[in-house]
Amino acid sequence: MTRASLDKEPREVAAMFDGVARRYDVTNTVLSGGRDRMWRRETRLALGLKPGEKVLDLGAGTGVSTLELSRSGAYAVGADISVGMLQAGRAKRPEVPLLASDALHLPFADETFDAVTISFALRNIADTDAALREMARVTKPGGRLVICEFSTPTWRPFRSVYQGYLVGALPQVAKRVSSNPDAYVYLAESIRAWPDQAGLAARIGEHGWRKVAWRNLTGGVVALHRGFRT
Repeated sequence: MTRASLDKEPREVAAMFDGVARRYDVTNTVLSGGRDRMWRRETRLALGLKPGEKVLDLGAGTGVSTLELSRSGAYAVGADISVGMLQAGRAKRPEVPLLASDALHLPFADETFDAVTISFALRNIADTDAALREMARVTKPGGRLVICEFSTPTWRPFRSVYQGYLVGALPQVAKRVSSNPDAYVYLAESIRAWPDQAGLAARIGEHGWRKVAWRNLTGGVVALHRGFRT
């Protein structure tokens, strides 16, 4: 499957995630073997948030990641294009501020946030470069960006096993636990088509961010990319 065939219009992305909203959190925990909790914690730590700062959690879904960020003492706002995901999140976490927003047209003034983050959602945005520029626009000069995203395992034998899991096992497991298992076929293919660690770092550096670096989690299954607003 090509990158072009994976690109979806915002309304298509929203509809897809509306369909998985009901059991999204539990499905992620099952498919990741419980590692999703660690990935959220490491994202929060990488941001280095301080009490009183403002952080935007883009692609927040049901707000479980936004809640994790708020544990730093910062004011965390979650934004997502899927109304279904937001509704599920508000029902579970009414104390978390969540709003509907397109990542390519954020409803915030320039230089609003001290930090911005996006977890497992950047690859689902049709125009990655425009999204990186938009995140830079709403971040204060010197502010931080942390992207938590699936990446390329660094150990070749494990990489082969992981690719096999994405193609075969993940969709099968999703059929048992997800409210819309077909969506996970698309999600698995989007992971396989995504740039590796160095490739994503290069793109981030081209769109308003400096000192871009990354750190692998779970052997490179996930990578944290961090940059600073120019």
